[in-house]
Amino acid sequence: MNIPKDIRNYLLAVSLAFGFQPLAGLAQQNSSNTSTKTVQTSTPRAGQHDFDFEIGTWKTHVKRLVHPLTGSNNWVEYNGTTIVRRVWNGKANLVELVMDGPAGHFEGLSLRLYNPETRQWSLNFSNINSGALSQPTIGEFKNGRGEFYDQETLNGRAIFVRFVITDVTPNSCRFEQSFSDDGGKTWELNWIATDTRAKDESPRQNAHAQKASVQSSVTEPDGQHDFDWEFGNWKIHIKRLQHPFTGSTTWTEMDGTVTVRKIWGDRANLAEIEANGAGSHLEFLSLRLYNPQSHQWSLNFARSSHPG
Repeated sequence: MNIPKDIRNYLLAVSLAFGFQPLAGLAQQNSSNTSTKTVQTSTPRAGQHDFDFEIGTWKTHVKRLVHPLTGSNNWVEYNGTTIVRRVWNGKANLVELVMDGPAGHFEGLSLRLYNPETRQWSLNFSNINSGALSQPTIGEFKNGRGEFYDQETLNGRAIFVRFVITDVTPNSCRFEQSFSDDGGKTWELNWIATDTRAKDESPRQNAHAQKASVQSSVTEPDGQHDFDWEFGNWKIHIKRLQHPFTGSTTWTEMDGTVTVRKIWGDRANLAEIEANGAGSHLEFLSLRLYNPQSHQWSLNFARSSHPG
């Protein structure tokens, strides 16, 4: 089925913001005049743990405006389950969403990557039919408020997309999505989502429920299990040409490990690679997504030095 763009963006936004934490300075007292001077410094805020609060299983309720930017006031509602887990030693997290409503059944996957240089997140999404990641939505958190922005097209028009993250507690969170077709002068609200932490079911139980939902709603196509042979832990030896397209013939060699696991009801897999050699260290993540319509895979990479 065709998934509306505004649904695609849902997973991209749910996050938690933590404020700046100044470092207390040293108080020095002058013995001659008893005056006290306090020097206070602060360090730039690191946001790698912004999503830590969300690790686990959530019940999701969504209200969606069916036809944004048309003057329509027709809203539909969905209910479902969201599972969030850490990957890549905490440098990224993976979100799996399943929900149902009058507009139909929806399943989505989101890979969120943190860039330590810009201190921003890139949020990358795929729905059940696409087999590919969308262009990333970029954002960060300031003073307890999270904002993510993207530029897309809707019905042939260029629009801005904005996510605002508010009302975060240990057991609930809310975000709102808005579109603008006038360069950000005005915004129309089209998505309201509330997540409540699931207390009566374990993440493992919900994962099985999501997998069962996938298996019951999707006919398994040829090619979906092409990577099954690779699941597990591997030793890897890498030979890399140092300067491609320069005429160079200098190669470097590295040795390391690869861990590959299946995700999203066997329709995707995640590979984590770490290797050392020639005085250098290499770390990267590969998300492989299968497209059941084209029977092809898309391979998506992120390096730890520039994970966005």
